[in-house]
Order: sequence, then C-alpha cells, then structure tokens
Amino acid sequence: MPYELVKKYNGWEDRKLIDLYEKYAKTLFDRYHDKVKYWLTFNEINAGTLPFGAVLSTGTIKDYEGPIVNVPDNPQERYQALHNQLVASAKAVDYAHQNYPDLMIGSMTAFSTDYPLTPNPDDVIKTQKEMQKMNWYTSDIQVRGEYPYYADKMLKDMGVEIKKEEGDDEILKKGKVDFYTFSYYMSSTISDDENAEATEGNISLGLKNPYLEASDWGWQIDPKGLRYSLNEIYSRYGIPMMVVENGLGALDKVEEDGSIHDDYRIDYLREHIRQMGEAIKDGVDLIGYTPWGIIDVVSASTGEMAKRYGVIFVDKYDDGTGTLERRPKDSFYWYKDVIESNGAKLD
Repeated sequence: MPYELVKKYNGWEDRKLIDLYEKYAKTLFDRYHDKVKYWLTFNEINAGTLPFGAVLSTGTIKDYEGPIVNVPDNPQERYQALHNQLVASAKAVDYAHQNYPDLMIGSMTAFSTDYPLTPNPDDVIKTQKEMQKMNWYTSDIQVRGEYPYYADKMLKDMGVEIKKEEGDDEILKKGKVDFYTFSYYMSSTISDDENAEATEGNISLGLKNPYLEASDWGWQIDPKGLRYSLNEIYSRYGIPMMVVENGLGALDKVEEDGSIHDDYRIDYLREHIRQMGEAIKDGVDLIGYTPWGIIDVVSASTGEMAKRYGVIFVDKYDDGTGTLERRPKDSFYWYKDVIESNGAKLD
C-alpha cells in the first residue's frame, strides 16, 4: 500500500482503508473489466495470521521506528487489520458481481502444508490447529462467507476480540469468492515435542521431515504434498482452483559461455506439475498454474538476489554490482516447451 496510508492510518488497522480499497478496486474493475477476467483481491492474505504479518501483510507501524524484522507483535492489531482486509475483499467481490457478472474473483492463500511428525494424537491435534490458523481461517471466510466455528476459541486464546461494525457479517456473506488460488513451495511437520529438529529455512518454522530433501535454503521439497494439498482444499471448498506461485529458490552458476544449467529447478517444476496432473485425475478442478517466477528478483523471504527463482537470469548481486543483463537459463527453454504442449512435454 502507499506508505502515506501506513503513516496516516497505521495501515489496515483503521477501517478507513476499507473505503479507500473499495474505491481502488472499483477503479480497476471499471477500467479493465473488458480485458481482465480473473482477479485476486489480496495476495497471500493469510500472512496476517503470522507474527511478521503485522508488517508484511497489514503494514501497521504505530509507535514503531526500528528495523522491520524487530516489529513487536500485537495479535489484536493484526487480526483487527485482517478483519478489515476481509471486509474490503468482500466489498470488492460484491461490486464486481453486481456490475460485471462475467468476471471471476478469487482468494489467494500462502498455503502451508503440515503433517503430524508422529502418530501421537498430540501431534495430530496440534497440526490440525495450525492448519486452521494458517490455512483455513481466512479462506473459510472468503469462500464460505462467514467466520468458521473454531474462530471464537482461536481468537480468545490469543486475547483477540474482533471489533465488527453493523453489516460486516452481511458484507462477508455477499462477497464470497468464485475460485481459490494459493502459493505452494514446501511442506512442514508439526509436533508437540520441544526437542524435535527444526528446519533451517521454512517460514512457518516447521520441523524436519526425514523423508524429504531440502533446497539450498532449507525449504523441504515435497511435490506429492502439492497433490495432497489440492485434494484437501478441493474437498473443503469444491470451487475451481489455481496454483499461482510455485518454485525453487537456488544458487545459480553462470558458466564461462554464459549458460546456466539449472537442472535442479527443472526437476522441481517437473515433479510438481506431474503431481498436479495426478490431482486432476483425482477429480480436482485445477484450472491454472503459474510458477514463481519468470525472472530473478530480490527474494521476499531473505532480501537476497542470490536466492534465485526465475527461469531468466538477471546479472545483479547482493553487493549491488551487476549489469542487469538478462539471459535465459536451461529451465527457460524447458518451460517454454511445457507451455507450448500444455504440460504434456515434461521430459
């Protein structure tokens, strides 16, 4: 959001942002409705359920001037801001439905696939609760149009009391999305055992899965977890789905002739695409896929250029040097064939 709104209103904690967002959404719908048919109201809206989401998602900075990584957490502030975002999303959806019924409006979740580390019922219950908080809370509201049954206890346990205005529940009910999208990079395990080994890189601070390999940054590589996630989501909601982020952050080496041989990225994407095919065979209504990303950019999770996701290499480095010259990696040519064959040519 514009930084001025963060300073003036403390971001999404202030309901004024709902009106401003509604105006913004209406402007975009009115201008581009004949050109763009699929829309997402917020990117990874569930980031607001995580402590660092206080800045990354809601932008709240009241009484704070220190480094972004040291923002003190305030669950009340976070979840109130998240409520305001959900109301704003619903109002945008309702406007599009009322004025441009041919448009499809969707949600977007940063999906964190969690498994119990062991069959211990304590691990299973903890995993269930983590999935509710991280994955289902926001999408239950956006897809079903109301707060889920577990929300009262979850919020009470955190000392959070959502301040609703009259009509909010009706707005949420009228603003249900048409399709569900999510990002998927990895899976984690959950345990009640305080001595269980944690992974190095997972944002969700999950535990190490002994059956999986990990990326250069410790993110566990789990293509079958994508099939599992697609089935879990579709069985819950039964609406069309898209995977809109999926990729591998890795250290890429430029050879003397300028080529970049990133077979590891091709392997990652190939296996995830194959598992999407299996999910479609399972009966999942998967209507789209876009990897992250096409071109190297600064990694949002670590602030590094060294952690590269693109199929196009950008000559830029963490120390600020580089010409910004762009060159395709091996994965570029591979993915070009994948697109042209609609996923049929993977080898």
